[in-house]
Amino acid sequence: MAAALQVLPCWVRAPLRPLLWGGPVARLASSMALAGQARQLFESAVGAVLPGPMLHRALSLDPDGRQLKVRDRSFQLHQNLYLVGFGKAVLGMAAAAEELLGQHIVQGVISVPKGIRAAMEHAGRQEMLLKPHSRIQVFEGAEHNLPDRDALRAALAIRQLAEGLTADDLLLVLISGGKPDPVRCGGRPCGGDCQWPHCGQHPQCARLPAHPQPLWPPGCPATFCEDRVCSS
Repeated sequence: MAAALQVLPCWVRAPLRPLLWGGPVARLASSMALAGQARQLFESAVGAVLPGPMLHRALSLDPDGRQLKVRDRSFQLHQNLYLVGFGKAVLGMAAAAEELLGQHIVQGVISVPKGIRAAMEHAGRQEMLLKPHSRIQVFEGAEHNLPDRDALRAALAIRQLAEGLTADDLLLVLISGGKPDPVRCGGRPCGGDCQWPHCGQHPQCARLPAHPQPLWPPGCPATFCEDRVCSS
């Protein structure tokens, strides 16, 4: 009798197992497995486009550290390397470049979104930050992705560095993001050099005073708009 009582609960539960595993439990297990696979795919995709790994796939140093190889081209290094960059991912790209080429970089200037360094620190992504005594100067601007005076100062600093180089210098340019829309002055070309469409009708535009040595041809006072540069 005791043996029969011990077997009975197992016999009662047995028919329920296929019903449970063929119903909600199976669906729950399947959805959890799919969620895990989706997360793995997402993390793999993000890892494939992280700034550091992407830059290391494009740049390398020869064993003696005297030549920089960019894809299939080589450049001689002798304290002649400068760096500029702009875009959302450029901070991480510059950090990777500094890790690889730090002893060769003479000076650098990058323009990145406002608050990105604090965000990287908060997220614990130290590999996306420059070293404490970096030779690369960081300008943060364009809060909420709207170009502003800070972004203009960054652009002018980049221009100043580039204009001071000689034919013997190397300039490594790091760019992330899409290309800006072209600029046109007052809806028409200015001096034949400004070929971009006018966008002064955008409400996000914030007029800035013209710089003594503007980035655009003479007679083109700068106006900045969301995700683009335009003038009028």
